[in-house]
Amino acid sequence: MSLSRAVPNLAFRRLRGQHSPAEFAAVVRRAAREIGEQVACDARYIGRVEAGEIRCPNYAYERVFLHMFPGLTLADLGFSAREAVRGRRQAAPAGASGPPALPTRNDEESDVLRRAFMTSGTATLAAASWGIGSTAAAIPSPRGPHRIGEAEVIAVEDAVREIRLLDDRHGADGLYRVAAQPLRTAYALLDRGTAARRATEDRLLAGAGELSLSVGWLAHDSGRHEDARSHYAEALATARVSGNAALEAHAFCNTSFLARDTGRYREAARAAQAGLRAAEPLGSPRLLALLSLREAAAWAGLGDRSSAEECLGRAHEHFGHGHADQDPEWMSFFGEPELEALEAHCWAALGDWTRAARHSYRATVLQHPRFARNLALYRAQLAGNLARAGRRDEAEAEARRVEDSLDGIASARIRGLLTETRLILTGA
Repeated sequence: MSLSRAVPNLAFRRLRGQHSPAEFAAVVRRAAREIGEQVACDARYIGRVEAGEIRCPNYAYERVFLHMFPGLTLADLGFSAREAVRGRRQAAPAGASGPPALPTRNDEESDVLRRAFMTSGTATLAAASWGIGSTAAAIPSPRGPHRIGEAEVIAVEDAVREIRLLDDRHGADGLYRVAAQPLRTAYALLDRGTAARRATEDRLLAGAGELSLSVGWLAHDSGRHEDARSHYAEALATARVSGNAALEAHAFCNTSFLARDTGRYREAARAAQAGLRAAEPLGSPRLLALLSLREAAAWAGLGDRSSAEECLGRAHEHFGHGHADQDPEWMSFFGEPELEALEAHCWAALGDWTRAARHSYRATVLQHPRFARNLALYRAQLAGNLARAGRRDEAEAEARRVEDSLDGIASARIRGLLTETRLILTGA
């Protein structure tokens, strides 16, 4: 089926005013943070909107745009009605109002990304069970020599965003094997393809590396630690080949987290320190804060309270500088709730359960309910810390809250924490 020619969105272009696309994207990201939303807005996204490629924004962007321009409608912003873009209105449950819980990004954002990367039976089952159909980004599979262009790069970048969105909503179990397919295809493109411009190849390398980290995180969170280690190493190698310091810092950050989770604390400290060196020139205090927290957790695991406290102090200092336009897109999860949760990890590793419980509680209070997986994780951590602090009734109540909230969330990490809490409470 042929696609109709995109009609430029002149109304949106007028609203951008004198800002460059990159400057306006930064304004959009700041507006999103004001209302607790997460959007991965950059100059390319703004360009696609203005070119008419994105005829209707997804629900997250819709909320942000309406917040930025109070009193205007989507039509005033130059967008088409959602049902017109989709070609049909989605049926809603009886009595329900508002948007579906899981909007389909590609139906709303791009006619380029129509095919699913979910091709296996398992993947199809997982997609159907989450109600997302075939909405994940498709990466064209290369057959023989392949010319890499904008479509391929955008598909890889959107696959990364799609995987992160689904992980935020549902957790890693089941999604891991589904997500491995676009990763294989992305690296096949690199192996067999040639790009007309170096900038295009660099973007594909960065996208493939970030995709490897996203898939590695799914393996990590679902307890497949050796798979995660392999994916993180692949991303690090990609960063080194392409000279991409931002990707290198991200790879070291994840590697440090994995090493800590598997009891390799000195490796965790070294990886965090390497990440800090890579991140230093990038201009993102929040990235430095997160890497400092990774190092703090490593020292805590080694029982070195002094070094852990020093790193925690450095993390809070960096975090206090606030957001920067240079903050990596993947760090959208890292706000005050995550800061509290990671500090709780450190105090728990040092055996200070009361202090750990206090920080875990703050994480649960600060976390927006929209991010169901993270909220369940923080509550599971809180339950364990309360149990170890001897506050049995509170721990049991918190564990029940987690269990009651797990419908639609699949995370081996959360289940493991609940199992540990039950063992403590039963005295096993």
